[in-house]
Amino acid sequence: MRMARPDKLRIRRTGGYADVDLAYDGKTVSLYGNNAKAYVQADAPGTIDQLVDTIQAKTNAALPGIDLLLSNSFDVLTSDVIEGYHIGQGVVDGVECEHLAFRGRDTDWQIWIQAGAQPIPRKYVITSKTVAGAPQYTLRIKDWKTEAIADADAFAFKPPEGATKVGLDSDVMIEFDEVPAGTTSGAKK
Repeated sequence: MRMARPDKLRIRRTGGYADVDLAYDGKTVSLYGNNAKAYVQADAPGTIDQLVDTIQAKTNAALPGIDLLLSNSFDVLTSDVIEGYHIGQGVVDGVECEHLAFRGRDTDWQIWIQAGAQPIPRKYVITSKTVAGAPQYTLRIKDWKTEAIADADAFAFKPPEGATKVGLDSDVMIEFDEVPAGTTSGAKK
């Protein structure tokens, strides 16, 4: 992931069957499914926060961990906290961290924050209590840099050769999903 506030974002998500790139240059959002060799684009002028709000409102998509990227992440993270605990110290990828755990109405979450002068989040675990089986998402942050990104092209989307542009309502969008239809019982059809 790369981000330049207030309006530039680049994310690559891989895992399970997902292999998706999101590029946002402050004007246009592009989503490319590497497995589908297809992409969608939409006008979305504004900030990263506005982009997140728009995506969630229009698609009802789960965006686990996106709250760490918002400009008001503390307010969003703690908005429905019922109780919180300082679990103690732990180590994430060789880095000493403070381990905190929180309970909310719909989700429980834990975060490991690097101890010392640079309080950087190193691990974030979200447990959904409203979905059967209480699935968890785990994000690990290995290299957090705060210097400016000089490469303006880092946020521009250039479709790979042979990629097809599709609409949001296209059946090809199903291939962007974490678990493609028919792969497991209960998967989308």
